Amino acid sequence: MADLKSQLHSLVKLQKVDSQIHALKGEKAQGPDAIKALDAAFEEKKQRLAALEKQQLDLQKQKKDRELELGTKEEATKKLQSQIFQLKTNKEYQAMLQQISDSKADASVIEDKILESMELIDKSKIEVENEKKNLQQEEKGFAEQKKQVQDKLKLIDDKLAQLQAERSKIIPEIDVKLLPQYQRILDNRDGLAIVSVKNNSCQGCNMHVPDQVINLIKMYEKIITCEVCNRMLYIEEDETS
Repeated sequence: MADLKSQLHSLVKLQKVDSQIHALKGEKAQGPDAIKALDAAFEEKKQRLAALEKQQLDLQKQKKDRELELGTKEEATKKLQSQIFQLKTNKEYQAMLQQISDSKADASVIEDKILESMELIDKSKIEVENEKKNLQQEEKGFAEQKKQVQDKLKLIDDKLAQLQAERSKIIPEIDVKLLPQYQRILDNRDGLAIVSVKNNSCQGCNMHVPDQVINLIKMYEKIITCEVCNRMLYIEEDETS
């Protein structure tokens, strides 16, 4: 194996690149969820508009039903009125007048309900129009936000390509026997395979590193790993004595 000190130096360079790659991949992984959340929020707005439009149709149907009911009631009143002159007794006449009065009263109630329906329909139309305008504005906003996310993902992909190219230049500096160990730790330890020791503390897990272990690191005879997190350890130049 080449000089271990230089190997550690190359591994540290590789780790700096891999740390950026790991962070960018984490950001990239959030992209689809961000777009999905935007789509879901916009779909919720569209469903609100659809609900208002359905409410408007229901009110129009209700008004039509009441108009048909009023027409039926008015026809019934006319029929009663046409029969009034065929009656022979005062009792029958008074009874018919009461039926006509009741029928007209029922018709009046229905007319009030029709007016109520018309007011509700007018109000519903305003709500639908306002919601349509809001939806058009929000659609532009959602589109802009989605584009921002997509543009960010494109920048991440471009940066990742640059980092992968940089990584490819460093790889040949590392011994073929050492690289698999580094990669295995990198994959298993959240993208962090080699860390420094500062103030007798592993910078990967913050656990104490004994003096005898630090002495072994400084000897540069073999790769020393943290007894707790198993990451490769090295000493910064200004930490050496």
